[in-house]
Amino acid sequence: MAAPRTLPSIMTPSLLKYMQTHPQVPEHTWYFIAATTLTILNRPDEIQVVFNHALSNGQDHLPLDYHQQLLIARRTREALLKASSVGGVPKTINALLALKNVTPVHLQADGFDQQSPTGRRFDIYEVTPSKVLQRGQNFFEKVYGKIAGRVMRQMDASGTEDLGLIARLMYAHILSNTSILNGVETSYVLIAALIPQDVNPQLKGHLRGAQNGGATVEEVRAVRSIVMRICESAGMRKLEETDVAGWGWREDVATL
Repeated sequence: MAAPRTLPSIMTPSLLKYMQTHPQVPEHTWYFIAATTLTILNRPDEIQVVFNHALSNGQDHLPLDYHQQLLIARRTREALLKASSVGGVPKTINALLALKNVTPVHLQADGFDQQSPTGRRFDIYEVTPSKVLQRGQNFFEKVYGKIAGRVMRQMDASGTEDLGLIARLMYAHILSNTSILNGVETSYVLIAALIPQDVNPQLKGHLRGAQNGGATVEEVRAVRSIVMRICESAGMRKLEETDVAGWGWREDVATL
């Protein structure tokens, strides 16, 4: 059996520094945006580079204390979990397992016998389902603003109403939980997960959704910028009209 292929590195020192020092990238977000992008690019092996750099706070910054490091670990795990809503559970599984392998024991998630800080187990077993669904609906409406009704009706009328039901469940139990990542940070996760997939119709909605959640145009563009840099470092490019298929985008990536 052949040994696993070693892939070229994506997260170079210069790229890490670019993300960490970008003046418009919202504070304390670059590392989970990068980890999300790598998850969707199917490069969970590179998450350790981002995570270790975030924990060390880079060479030009003061060391982080335990609570700051714990926050980074929890926020990264939560981002990867939320990315599953648009990027698929298999990639999230691989990413979370890769992250666990490089996470110090004292920063790892609590066992099943202890409540997760997200409280999702409580949502499932203790909270009335209608309350969780309403929380998801409220979050959906905030993301999509005045077009929220049209977007949900489009999914309900997609040929099976189950598409709308899936969206309601994801928003209720996954995305609207803001215990670890707030609403606008959740939008950054979705932007980071959508750009590598070449799905402009959905990306456009979440670029605006970040704005609806309180982000400035400059912040949204900065998040898009660092995701694009990671994708390009991984080899993605705009495809030519003559390309039958390839690793890249069929049209210009949406922006604000």
